[in-house]
Amino acid sequence: MVKIEAIIRPEKMNSVIDAVTEAGSTGYHVVNVTGKGTQQGVEVMTGRGTTMTTRSALPKTLLSLVVDDDKKDPVVKAIIESAKSGENGEIGDGKIFVSPISEVIRVRTGETNESAL
Repeated sequence: MVKIEAIIRPEKMNSVIDAVTEAGSTGYHVVNVTGKGTQQGVEVMTGRGTTMTTRSALPKTLLSLVVDDDKKDPVVKAIIESAKSGENGEIGDGKIFVSPISEVIRVRTGETNESAL
């Protein structure tokens, strides 16, 4: 099993959730977060016709899910395809982190691993 965490643009959340569900994910968590990566902020027009870049953290959405190993590649591909802006993507489209999970336990029943997903 693997945990997949994707930091994406907030406006892409619904299409990403639809895509990962179609790729085989049965559950997920969504958290609104702020952060800064390669994008480094946003350009803002000043009153004098010039632009300045603000370096503040930007709003993003963190999607977290756990899937069986055999669903990892289809789910990651679904995230990439649905979160990317345009054909080639843009800075700020996000990041995906994949980590191994050694055990999952469903609190209500005590079921473990794949049965708990």
